[in-house]
Amino acid sequence: MSAFTKTPGWLDWYAGPSRPRLQLPAGAVDAHCHVFGPGDRFPYAPERKYTPCDASREQLFALRDHLGFARNVIVQATCHGADNGALLDALAHSQGRARGVVTVRRSVTDDELQRMHALGVRGVRFNFVRRLVDFTPRDELMEIAARIQPLGWHVVVYFEAADLAELWDFFTTLPTPVVVDHMGRPDVRQPVDGPEFSRFVRLMDEHPNVWSKLSCPERLSVAGPPALNGEPRPYRDVVPFARHLMERFPDRVLWGTDWPHPNLKDHMPDDGLLVDHIGQIAPTPAQRQQLLVDNPMRLYWPEER
Repeated sequence: MSAFTKTPGWLDWYAGPSRPRLQLPAGAVDAHCHVFGPGDRFPYAPERKYTPCDASREQLFALRDHLGFARNVIVQATCHGADNGALLDALAHSQGRARGVVTVRRSVTDDELQRMHALGVRGVRFNFVRRLVDFTPRDELMEIAARIQPLGWHVVVYFEAADLAELWDFFTTLPTPVVVDHMGRPDVRQPVDGPEFSRFVRLMDEHPNVWSKLSCPERLSVAGPPALNGEPRPYRDVVPFARHLMERFPDRVLWGTDWPHPNLKDHMPDDGLLVDHIGQIAPTPAQRQQLLVDNPMRLYWPEER
């Protein structure tokens, strides 16, 4: 049992996911997921904004196999701050089937970066969602980006759509590939060709080093899953946004479960249904091959290409 008490009202991940009806291509990669603790082995950060349920590497790898994925990209969650111990432990026990995206401070040493690289780390995450993290000076983030660039790493950014205009100049001067979490969190009540999402599309149009994850329909949707509203297609209101990026930037998109789905408020998704949702945003086998195999392998396992 964890030594920590969960945030009141915390929704635990769904322990009985269905088996997906969609057959994934061989070698498919879940390119965005997390491990939490267990808190008695990998304590949560004192500065955290939330305390989650435990979600161990063993449970993540079991889900990977159940859903039909071959590999994972594990992203450092804010509840662990810059202590990447749980993530690095998962990489060390993945038999080469996982890569990592860490959070570091400017005090990180070159030896530490090299050790993380050897374990499978290939990126750092910069979080700009104010309700989740405290402000980090941009000169510190730019210094970190410059230090990881020679390693061939990239920067993952998480932000709210309304903040993109303010962050534009910073993102477009980063010296590495830039991977945007969850399509920049669009407001799906607005049109795909509206000013807010068009700004994000323009970012990708004008900057070929920018990628996007087509993930987290459960986090972005207003319509919700079938269990909430009887809809035959889960998260239908997110589909036009994800499909637009899939069709416009087929070689710069990724997909991930976001397991164990931190900080959801109204429901916890069935990960099997999330996999089936891929068929709505990447309806052809060729698109699914790019989204789930070719693109993540090029970014995270280029030595195997």
